[in-house]
Amino acid sequence: MNLRPENVLSLLARCPRYRETPLCFLPEGLIIKDESKRMELGSFKALGGAYALAREVKKRGPGQVFCCASAGNHGLSVATGASVFGAQAVIVLAESVPREFEQRIIALGASTRRAGKSYEESMKAASELCQSEGWVLLSDSSWPGYLEIPRNVMEGYTVIPWECAQTFRRRAEWPTHVFLQAGVGGLAAAFAQQVRENWDVQPLIVVVEPEQAACLQASALAGRPVSVSGGLSSMGRLDCKEPSILAFELLVNHADEFLTVTDTQAEEAARRLTALGFPTTPSGAAGLAGSVVLGLKNSDRGLILVTEGEI
Repeated sequence: MNLRPENVLSLLARCPRYRETPLCFLPEGLIIKDESKRMELGSFKALGGAYALAREVKKRGPGQVFCCASAGNHGLSVATGASVFGAQAVIVLAESVPREFEQRIIALGASTRRAGKSYEESMKAASELCQSEGWVLLSDSSWPGYLEIPRNVMEGYTVIPWECAQTFRRRAEWPTHVFLQAGVGGLAAAFAQQVRENWDVQPLIVVVEPEQAACLQASALAGRPVSVSGGLSSMGRLDCKEPSILAFELLVNHADEFLTVTDTQAEEAARRLTALGFPTTPSGAAGLAGSVVLGLKNSDRGLILVTEGEI
């Protein structure tokens, strides 16, 4: 799969909100990529849904209704893209999604629906709505027969490793480890592919998931995409029980390790990052929690993605 950050950058060049997010080198060997201010939407997902929607509007024309399920951040991106590119957005939220996300999505001009107790149930509801209403499904996950749009969502995320590489190359200082938290796996897969294909120095790539939702780890062990079961995790944006097949196909080839973290470990990592000046949630801090579980040596430099700000 050929994901090209230059395709995304050509669109972002026309977006007044686009700014490269900061990369911070800390004395303790951590390198922090802070996505919490990305395009004023609060997470890395600002790059994915809006980009995929823009491509669909170019192909289909304005006035379309786009619908997706979201744990919060993907919905914000799709809602923003709809408002900018002359479309409408309907965002389906599970019961567990915080009210704060719903209010922000509505403020962007989208409408919301509540359906199901889990992300997977809200995805099913979004798909059924699109079939019954004739809307366009704009999911960030993929499955057989549904590949093009999630592929474009993933391409949007390639801007993040591209930005990182510009700084690492300029400083001649590269990480030894990259920790990538994952839900369905889109960000982790896009990032890992760009690292393997375009970075000058190759790090160990570690995929980090909640222990209640380790669908990518289970899929890697099985050698095929599989779903898992488990309770709700405080890492709400990562609490996905079924992987994107596109993400799995990339990660099984490009990632070195798949590990899990507990809610307690992620919550402690969120407190640590907040104390360092990067206020975030357990979802946003899962990569740091993974670095603690793996254990970094004094000579190691671990790249951590703060994928979202405080709710």
